Amino acid sequence: MKKCFYLIAAMAVMTVACKSVPEEQKVADFEAYIEQFMAEYNEKVSAIQADSVSTDDEKRAKFEEIYEATCDALVAECKDVIKKNPESGAAVLALKNIVGIVEPEEVEALIAKLKGIAAEDEFVIQYKELVAVKKATAEGKMFTDFTVVQDENDPEGSTVKFSDFVGKGKYVLVDFWASWCGPCKRELPNIAAVYEKYKGDDFDVLSIAVWDKPEDTIKGAQEHGIVWSQIINAQQIPTDIYGIEGIPHIMLVGPDGTILKRDLRGEAIGEAVAEALGR
Repeated sequence: MKKCFYLIAAMAVMTVACKSVPEEQKVADFEAYIEQFMAEYNEKVSAIQADSVSTDDEKRAKFEEIYEATCDALVAECKDVIKKNPESGAAVLALKNIVGIVEPEEVEALIAKLKGIAAEDEFVIQYKELVAVKKATAEGKMFTDFTVVQDENDPEGSTVKFSDFVGKGKYVLVDFWASWCGPCKRELPNIAAVYEKYKGDDFDVLSIAVWDKPEDTIKGAQEHGIVWSQIINAQQIPTDIYGIEGIPHIMLVGPDGTILKRDLRGEAIGEAVAEALGR
């Protein structure tokens, strides 16, 4: 089975790499390659899950090994397709399959190789814009301000700015979240622990509700004990500005408004705050 799989994969890539093949065929062949590639991966994962002899730790180790090997193989093949077919839609499909695996800088380098219809593809253009946004709000950059009307029925009384909370002389842990988001709610105890330990003249926490209904945010905040400052009804305003693709997204902002850390999770939250405060 394994030899057959790699033979099929090699044939698919070889066809895609051939410049004499029509554009439609290149795209179809690459799609077939990805489908077969993932079928092979899922088969391996299923075999691990069905293993009644190995311990959970052994299964986890096997899964991680297979996942890393699969990612490495996929990235290598997709890079090859992009290199050999820079003007093809197949190159765009290859890019889509690895943007979540390789570093943004590497994606940028791959995008720079694209030409013609591939370079003009909507996904490629949007990703270039996303990268530019992330660079502008990366660690070490000054925060970018934004304004939110929290209650449309009271725009004058409910309008707040991000700068009302950050760049005011305190370290501020900023949590972009939503009440429906499971991973967001799982991070709240970590945030609460840091808040209780360090709150004061030097440190504060700010929750910013995105992609959520205001009434759900208010209810969720009460249920989960959010007692620190909040901005609700922000929707996609800050996520567009900061290039946030998924939540929770937790970042630490310095007293002068410099972004010190982004995408904090778990124990790293407390560690980042303790290091910043020198405690």
